[in-house]
Amino acid sequence: MAASSFSVTNYISKSGITDFNFSNEHSKNVLLLRFKLNRKLQSRGRNFSVTKVASRNQQLQKLADQSIEETTDTLDNGILVPDSESAISSIKYHAEFTPLFSPEKFELPKAFYATAESVRDMLITNWNTTYKFHEKMNVKQAYYLSMEFLQGRALLNAVGNLELSGAYADALRKLGHDLEVVARQEQDAALGNGGLGRLASCFLDSLATLNYPAWGYGLRYKYGLFKQLITKDGQEEVAESWLEMGNPWEIPRNDVSYPIKFYGEVATGPDGRKKWVGGENILAVAYDVPIPGYKTKTTINLRLWSTKVGPEYFDLKAFNSGDHVKAYEALKRAEKICYILYPGDESHEGKTLRLKQQYTLCSASLQDIIARFERRSGDALNWEEFPEKVAVQMNDTHPTLCIPELLRILMDIKGLSWKEAWGITQRTVAYTNHTVLPEALEKWSLNLLQELLPRHVEIIEMIDSELIDIIIGEYGVEDLELLKEKLTQMRVLDNVELPASILELLVQPDEIPTVDSVEEEKELDEVTEPTSEDDELEVKVEKHAEVIKKVSFDPDPKLPKMVRMANLCVVGGHAVNGVAEIHSEIVKNEVFNDFYKLWPEKFQNKTNGVTPRRWISFCNPELSKIITKWTGTEDWVLDTEKLVELRKFSDNEELQSEWRKAKRINKEKTVSFLKEKTGYLVSPDAMFDVQVKRIHEYKRQLLNILGIVYQYKKMKEINADERKDKFVPRVCIFGGKAFATYVQAKRIVKFITDVGATVNNDPDIGDLLKVIFVPDYNVTVAEVLIPGSDLSEHISTAGMEASGTSNMKFAMNGCIQIGTLDGANVEIRQEVGEENFFLFGAEAHEISGLRKERSEGKFVPDPRFEEVKKYVRSGVFGPYNYNELMGSLEGNEGYGRADYFLVGKDFPGYIECQEKVDIAYRDQKRWTKMSIMNTAGSYKFSSDRTIHQYAREIWMIEPLVLPN
Repeated sequence: MAASSFSVTNYISKSGITDFNFSNEHSKNVLLLRFKLNRKLQSRGRNFSVTKVASRNQQLQKLADQSIEETTDTLDNGILVPDSESAISSIKYHAEFTPLFSPEKFELPKAFYATAESVRDMLITNWNTTYKFHEKMNVKQAYYLSMEFLQGRALLNAVGNLELSGAYADALRKLGHDLEVVARQEQDAALGNGGLGRLASCFLDSLATLNYPAWGYGLRYKYGLFKQLITKDGQEEVAESWLEMGNPWEIPRNDVSYPIKFYGEVATGPDGRKKWVGGENILAVAYDVPIPGYKTKTTINLRLWSTKVGPEYFDLKAFNSGDHVKAYEALKRAEKICYILYPGDESHEGKTLRLKQQYTLCSASLQDIIARFERRSGDALNWEEFPEKVAVQMNDTHPTLCIPELLRILMDIKGLSWKEAWGITQRTVAYTNHTVLPEALEKWSLNLLQELLPRHVEIIEMIDSELIDIIIGEYGVEDLELLKEKLTQMRVLDNVELPASILELLVQPDEIPTVDSVEEEKELDEVTEPTSEDDELEVKVEKHAEVIKKVSFDPDPKLPKMVRMANLCVVGGHAVNGVAEIHSEIVKNEVFNDFYKLWPEKFQNKTNGVTPRRWISFCNPELSKIITKWTGTEDWVLDTEKLVELRKFSDNEELQSEWRKAKRINKEKTVSFLKEKTGYLVSPDAMFDVQVKRIHEYKRQLLNILGIVYQYKKMKEINADERKDKFVPRVCIFGGKAFATYVQAKRIVKFITDVGATVNNDPDIGDLLKVIFVPDYNVTVAEVLIPGSDLSEHISTAGMEASGTSNMKFAMNGCIQIGTLDGANVEIRQEVGEENFFLFGAEAHEISGLRKERSEGKFVPDPRFEEVKKYVRSGVFGPYNYNELMGSLEGNEGYGRADYFLVGKDFPGYIECQEKVDIAYRDQKRWTKMSIMNTAGSYKFSSDRTIHQYAREIWMIEPLVLPN
């Protein structure tokens, strides 16, 4: 290739670029690289301009055109893949020209941000290409609305999906750093808490990987849920700091903002159209996070909303007069909406803030979706086509206000009729249910909603009225007791008066006439043919007056008036899905049984799944290499059905040996991690027994720790030699956050840490038993603990866990499970084989009967359960008073009593099952085979599989592969 006579040194000199830490030669290379990338992308129709400096010089442009192939590798699958030298130049460029740190040094934090920004350049390139192609094709797009997205660290995931791990590892090594060490500088994005948010993030990864046109929508929480500290008093909460240094992955879209209104009143315009006026006004501003697919150019978007008001709301007069609080009151009122995930809702202010959060997510997202629909439609705008272009998925009940908000926009702003808007909304929206717990099926105070969102209450009342008509049409008025029961169970409005037009048809007079003769009854039958539906209802009531008992439809004045968000979701959407087979059956047969009978076609199952990229390939490279070797392909990362191939090698001694070595490496990493995070040093020779998930009574961490206490007590009762013969060494690891106001859950955390403090410092026990609570459990912690686990605990009360996703991650990584027949455990056990799953406990269909038995005083606790409670109360684990915690397991009735979650009932089966675990673990050949069979059986639980089901059966969207 001919050399250019153009002097780059002269160009750089004239451009005024100064060299801070890197050499002038580096600056030349940077400018060349950036310009070459720009030119290459332009030649492929990309929209990506990095440096304005280079674009000013045509001669440099010509040079870049001539030498592009010397600087970067060729395009692979249409993706620009730089070599390590190009990556070095890009990292140095960002260290110099996108500075967040002083220029003197290139230390780890600076190395991380520069590397992340370098990778983000390629994500933006692919994002722009994806966005433009989707705009051009104008296909139907899915929008996933969730209050949580538990992303985890992004750097290793991004370079892995882009297939750049090698290039960036080599580049950073040449710059004096290790990629994995640099990646550890990244804080987890504090945008979620548990399985709900992690599922949403896995779904985004799969949507991008499978080339589906889709976006996610959430909120940009400044302080997250909380950062968990473990002290002598148990759990303490402090604010997350993940945004203090900035987020290199997000792209502020200052030109994308939407007005959000609260309070105010509803007015009627001269055209008869309703208008929401007055009140409090804020802005929702967009921040975009690119989500790359694996081995594809497709890069979709997670759009997060932050809230603010304009500078005109800052009261300068009040500030200068010394009333500083009043001066920025409006600013803080707007900003605090996105401060915290799930703010405490014990107070009226807390409830108001949560409702503001939910409405902000719904309103901003829908305004954005509608704007995109209108832009793509152009002059051919037809609102009836909206459901053919848009699918909105509500991840649990938090985004329920999408339904009345979409109706409000369509009717009040776009001018559609109620009938048109209601039909469009029902065809657009779908709902995923994630819980059967009554307290988690959200209800909001009607008075609070009326105060905060007055127009939406009017719309919800219209929906409720529509539903009442459907219920009466289905059940008639012959049996008013039955009708009252169905209205009570199914209405969106709970404990609220029936509409007057309905009420006057159903309420009988104080004295009901009696039919004395057959002649009079015949006269009743000869009533004039009804002329309307209302007349027909009157006739039915009149004809059957003699058999109708007086039924009151009046609300109970002692109970609050509420809005049932789950019922609104079912009525307002075209699909309702559970997230595991057993859960979906409970949804149909118990939670929403009346709706299921009315609309059976709405109800589906979509068993949860997790991305195999993050949860095997990237977090467990040792195991991944083995899987690739024995399946003969790397395709299992995209097609997990290939994991089934491992079954036929499960007895192979060579595979088993390699499998155990990989597990040992992962356990040694876990040992180092635990020492760093907790100060405890544990032995990798012990069985690692792990329960990591949100702390909740139904998840039964209490059952686990009581089982450990029982084991500890039995160890103390025998001598050292007997202990070694009888017990397998265990490291029992807990992790998870208790909600800040959930007192009982925080007592459980305190109890676990107290047990750990005693057991871990007992010289008689040594390495035979350790109990460790890992603070601030998050995705990054999971990526270390899960590959290094031997046994995982999924021991919720049967019928109470919707699905779970951690059980899937553990299974993928060859971890054997002990659990109940609950959530996805049922399907996992079916796939891995009954002999490779440790099962105990009451089943879902038995639970209500067992609770009834308890309330009648018929339950007789096992002596071992009484023994362990007495041991806890003896003070062996410190001075803390555990009467409240132990008391919750006692008695036959009362709030916080009567062992609602059946810990006592399942305790004997649990400790006996753990004895079977010990027996199996001693036989390492058997245990290794069980481990292999768990990985092989996890094929069904890829989020790719789940997303295909959503796309084909709920959203009706097709993959859209970008052209090369």
